[in-house]
Amino acid sequence: MEETVPEGKTKFTAGDSTFIIDNRYEFLKYMGRNAWGFAISAMDHKINTRVLIHKISREDSLNKAKNILREIKLLNFFDHEDIIKLYNIELYPDTRNYNEIYMVTDFMEADLSQLIYSEVELTNEHVQCIMYQLLRGVLYMHSADIFNLDLNPHNVWLDSSCDLKICGLKLAKDCRKVVKIDEWICPIWYRSPELILGCPALTKNVDIWSCGCIFAELLGRSPLFPSSDSVDILQRITQLLGSIAPDDIFFITNTAAEAYIANLPDQQKASWSSLYPNADPLALDLLDKMIVINPEKRWAASHCLEHPYFKDLHDIEDEPLAGESFNWDFENCELSIDSVKNLVYEEASKFHH
Repeated sequence: MEETVPEGKTKFTAGDSTFIIDNRYEFLKYMGRNAWGFAISAMDHKINTRVLIHKISREDSLNKAKNILREIKLLNFFDHEDIIKLYNIELYPDTRNYNEIYMVTDFMEADLSQLIYSEVELTNEHVQCIMYQLLRGVLYMHSADIFNLDLNPHNVWLDSSCDLKICGLKLAKDCRKVVKIDEWICPIWYRSPELILGCPALTKNVDIWSCGCIFAELLGRSPLFPSSDSVDILQRITQLLGSIAPDDIFFITNTAAEAYIANLPDQQKASWSSLYPNADPLALDLLDKMIVINPEKRWAASHCLEHPYFKDLHDIEDEPLAGESFNWDFENCELSIDSVKNLVYEEASKFHH
């Protein structure tokens, strides 16, 4: 028997998935799959705006369920033009025992990876604009004491006006605590040396390395450190940046890793201009401040935004900080699948007073 559609809801199929959502939304186009699940574009007739709707099936894995909760709470907290905006959350059925989550966000046309590997010309002005927005969003996150830990081109979305939104926040962590990296984090191509080497005490500059890798990928239209394992990527890093000084890896606590680094062959630092001969020298100077092995010498987001490369864009009045730190209390509780579902239900209820 076909499922009865509740009053006020509309039902349709997009891709291989059935959507049951509020009839304020008019289905426009199936957008494919992303990190959240199936996505469509729709017209929200209540606010007269085109939006993306992401369908997330209920998770039976506690870790994945907590990731969804974390992302929803963070998106409800953020208020910044360079971070994806959450307009609504719908649950189906609309009970605490829901099976599906529908997240309604800004409409964005592509992720940064699609742009990088397209035939579209990327001018210096394009790269400048993209990196300025990315660093401005990261600055805001860091001001709320949040590590992103998953910055990569697939988690940076763009529209046709080159407006940028950061998404993919499910792995974010509290900057004020020792971060236990016990689950999948950002792809290894964008992982900082301190993450690769298992540093127990991270700084906010862990995200700046990822931003630098994205910057280099924009300049060269290929990944800076394409690799499949930690050993190979450390070799690639030293081939580019030169031999690693012992003082620059003060954070290593693993003696085997320390011995491995000490036994790497001596390398001279390569020239950024030889790697990217057509790039703006100011872009390469900034990149050199971001791709730095020692996290304490790596520039912070605020410092990067003040670099001369952004002289035509930098405006401290247009680089807002969060007014408060994010409340991570929910992470300190013993959570079950049912308690996570209850917390997601409460977050969704905030949109339906």
